[in-house]
Amino acid sequence: MVQIAIDAMGGDFGPYPIIEGTLLALKENRSFKAILVGKREKIEERIPPRFSERVEIVNAEDVISMDEPATEALKRRESSIYKAVDLVRRKEAEAVVSAGHSGATMSLATLRIGRLHHVSRPAIATLMPTYKGKKTLVLDVGANVDCKPEHLFEFGIMGEAYARAIMGVDAPRVGLLSNGEEESKGNELTKSAFKLLRNVPTFIGNVEGNNIFDASVDVVVCDGFTGNILLKTGEGVADAISKLMKKNIKRSPISMAGALMMKKVFRALKKEIDYSEYGGAPLIGIKGCAIVSHGKSTPKAIKNAIFQAINYVESDINRFIEERLEEMARYKG
Repeated sequence: MVQIAIDAMGGDFGPYPIIEGTLLALKENRSFKAILVGKREKIEERIPPRFSERVEIVNAEDVISMDEPATEALKRRESSIYKAVDLVRRKEAEAVVSAGHSGATMSLATLRIGRLHHVSRPAIATLMPTYKGKKTLVLDVGANVDCKPEHLFEFGIMGEAYARAIMGVDAPRVGLLSNGEEESKGNELTKSAFKLLRNVPTFIGNVEGNNIFDASVDVVVCDGFTGNILLKTGEGVADAISKLMKKNIKRSPISMAGALMMKKVFRALKKEIDYSEYGGAPLIGIKGCAIVSHGKSTPKAIKNAIFQAINYVESDINRFIEERLEEMARYKG
């Protein structure tokens, strides 16, 4: 049975959505055990007796708040996220899920759990919707603001492995995010990374921002600074479109009638761009599994983050990543 450590105190709304999401996951999936880490009295009162055998509570009195620097994480050994990550380090859990301080989660997971062989820096990966119904994996979206060419090369290999093992893509197309498709386009980082990535059999070359959403590529590689801006811009555009549609529909009775007919379409669109459908973003490249969830995660988002962690563990993706990086190590220089 897979054991998942869950930071019960992380998130903007306290333990309630975390615990409720855990219970939803336990109801739907009997193949895992939840280890909730946080203030025992706040957790115990919300756990029904029927789940007592599948829920373990690890007491943690300290919580790292969102406005504190990530460097605090290593000093705060009594914090919920430190203890949750340490369960994975000690192999008492196979994955950690946290909607708390993302910087603290990434720092602790990298330094306490450690990196896979041949991985210089782990990367945060996220799925972006396309108009053809498929998903595009983008990494890195925030773990590494400053990158070297060899880091982007590793991201390409790790993204390819994730697409095969988790997304079920047999021959994932890997692209390098740039300001043009030509090999000569880009800055010094992308030009140098291109030379390394072209040794990857599934590499299709440079791709532009619009290609992320047209299903012409399966994995898009970029540095964490660019990726995070891309992610936040995508979220903002999706939210703005939704609000603009509602605003204009209310102005006209004819538009309102048409909106009722398009209700199913709107519902499907909302589902495509709703982060709670994915639950969180995996930190790829560590000796274990860490899922970084949104601070405003709902119970549904936490449930899906737990399911994502289970899929990650059961896919044996880390072994595949190490094997692929070993095969391609000679090209990294």
